[in-house]
Amino acid sequence: MRALLLVAIVVVVLAVIALVAWKASTSRRTERRRLQAAEHRERAQATALEADLQAAEADERAARARREQLAAQQQKVAAEQRRGEAAELHAKADELDPYPDNDTVVDDTEHDRSTNG
Repeated sequence: MRALLLVAIVVVVLAVIALVAWKASTSRRTERRRLQAAEHRERAQATALEADLQAAEADERAARARREQLAAQQQKVAAEQRRGEAAELHAKADELDPYPDNDTVVDDTEHDRSTNG
């Protein structure tokens, strides 16, 4: 009976040791997973920050492009207005002198002397 009691005590001690070892490995595994999860969270946050930075840069580039487009449109409108002004000035010049290729300028006083004289 003593031998049976001794065997039972040894089995219980071994079971307790196995249970403690299993719990220790479980807690180590849990701690290792927590550390891995923390690393993943840090990398995820860094990646998200990089993505936010890239998005902000893209937004800035799009805004610059939009400003450039608007400036180009304004410049085009101004050029069209200048063309219109130039066409109006040509029309007025043609009204005043319909034959601009005739470069002879006749002095009215000379013309009057030759016809009167």
